[in-house]
Amino acid sequence: MLYGRNAVREALRGRRTVHQIWASRNALREPWLDRAKVPVTAAGAAEIEGRCGAADHQGVCAEVSPFPYADPAALLEPGAGLLVALDQVQDPQNLGAICRTAECAGVRGVVIPERRSAEVTPAVCKASAGAVEHLPVARARNLAEFLLSAKAAGMWCYGADPAAQLAYDAVDYGPAAVLVLGSEGRGLRPRVRAACDALVAIPLRGRIQSLNVSAAAAVLIYQASDKTGCGG
Repeated sequence: MLYGRNAVREALRGRRTVHQIWASRNALREPWLDRAKVPVTAAGAAEIEGRCGAADHQGVCAEVSPFPYADPAALLEPGAGLLVALDQVQDPQNLGAICRTAECAGVRGVVIPERRSAEVTPAVCKASAGAVEHLPVARARNLAEFLLSAKAAGMWCYGADPAAQLAYDAVDYGPAAVLVLGSEGRGLRPRVRAACDALVAIPLRGRIQSLNVSAAAAVLIYQASDKTGCGG
């Protein structure tokens, strides 16, 4: 049950089947709801919250088909450009924000582990502003082994580590690369770190000694996107 205006609107434009939409009186004024080719039912805020289980629904929720995860191997086809791999990022807001940045930058796909990671839930869909409806998201059984497969396919893997000696803007990421970011608090796991070709750091010039993982992802993604031909 998706909720939030952007999430529902992009679901209508994306890969999933939208079965039915419930919308408040104010939300019914949205032009895209007039064009929706699915049943749209007027509902109060309390009913919508009861259906989706979230208070921040913005007056819209929708019943949709399950999220279609991509095949990790399909993301390693020749000329893959830029991929983002997340090592056990567990906050849905962070996952959604990273997916939003990745889709806007033209990243080919995001890879998450099957276990101990946030999944693509309705909260992630809303946090991504609906970006996950267009961005391939794959689940890898073993992230370190996925990175080894990426390297075998001709991609370079760069892990984000605040203790790294190599600056993030001193790297030629092209033509095909994987950016790897670690979990909140713990960073990259040892096996995932070891599977990277190099570790890069974003300089911290203030008194706070770390960036939120979604903020770090935004810096790295846009630095690497031109080098790897994202969106080209």
